[in-house]
Amino acid sequence: MRVPVPSRRLEAVQSPVIPVVGELIRATSGAISLGQGVVGYPPPPQAAARAAAYAAGGDHAYKPVQGISELLDAIAAKHRAENGFDPMAAGRALLVTAGGNMAFMNALLAIADPGDEVILSTPYYFNHEMAVTIASCTAVLVPTDESYQLRPAALAAAITPRTRAIVTISPNNPTGAVYPEAALREVNRICRDAGIYHVHDEAYEYFTWGGATHFPVACIEGSEPHTITLHSLSKSHGFAAWRIGWMVMPAHLLTAVKKIQDTILICPPVVSQHAALGAMEAGRAYCEPHLAEIAAVRERVLNELGTLGRIATVPRADGAFYFLIQVHADLPAMTVVERLIKEYGVGVLPGDTFGIAGACVLRIAYGTLSRETTAEGIGRLVRGLKGIVR
Repeated sequence: MRVPVPSRRLEAVQSPVIPVVGELIRATSGAISLGQGVVGYPPPPQAAARAAAYAAGGDHAYKPVQGISELLDAIAAKHRAENGFDPMAAGRALLVTAGGNMAFMNALLAIADPGDEVILSTPYYFNHEMAVTIASCTAVLVPTDESYQLRPAALAAAITPRTRAIVTISPNNPTGAVYPEAALREVNRICRDAGIYHVHDEAYEYFTWGGATHFPVACIEGSEPHTITLHSLSKSHGFAAWRIGWMVMPAHLLTAVKKIQDTILICPPVVSQHAALGAMEAGRAYCEPHLAEIAAVRERVLNELGTLGRIATVPRADGAFYFLIQVHADLPAMTVVERLIKEYGVGVLPGDTFGIAGACVLRIAYGTLSRETTAEGIGRLVRGLKGIVR
């Protein structure tokens, strides 16, 4: 009897580290997680009300692949009002997805063939690198500078005849860096001149601190033919479980993306789309007090990390809700992660999963902390690092 074998493609894909660290945290009584990147606040009440009204209505049929018209209109209005561009204007197309990760996979499958190359800045968001590998493409890695900022000249130098896209994320996961307008404009110009796509992830657009500002690349004049932007309600509106995101893309990609989405999903979950209508109705105003709370938490985290002194370097992080710190220890990052969980009851993520090799780098996520829990969570982390690094 011959035993079937699974796809070899997946052997090259890294295993998601969040479930691994999550299991370690669950196995440690009382451990606090600073690992997964989520916020601690719920969706707005309008979301639950809209979802309940839809569920009570009795319409449970499939809906359009692209998304329900009411939500598409609400998203378009948001971008016109907040970001200075119209995602439904000539040359562009808007499509609702089941979260930002699906938007990235839709884009990747629509623009690249097996063997093609996609340029990622390191540290990268691990699900982007995993998607590139799953699609049988090659991730070409270009390091950022010591402050985790883009190096446009290095990105341009990495382009080859097989390059299909440069991917950027701002505000950034995992570094918390916010890329300035000039750098994003330069990357967008490089992509235009090279005839490749600029794929830009803006899931953290509301999370900017200390005077930093988010720049929406789709507002760049003439960017329509080569720019794909990815968006999500998961972070801004506490919507992680509802799985609603969207993508703004060149109109010439819509047919291909609809084929992909129809095959994988048929349509985004309709009850979640109606909940998203409630979130769009609540708007940014719902988020503002929660953002203020996170900003206060960030200041406390930053102050505590400052006490580490020579133990760790804490690069500037003006966005998202992450610090990516370099621990000055001759230890593998995962070893430090395991010891922090088991000995000090606090969990973070190792830098290896974000493409950082040969250094002890840790990602700290503070989005779920409150002013009351910050002292305990970050206190454990700081005590742990001081105890481990001698």
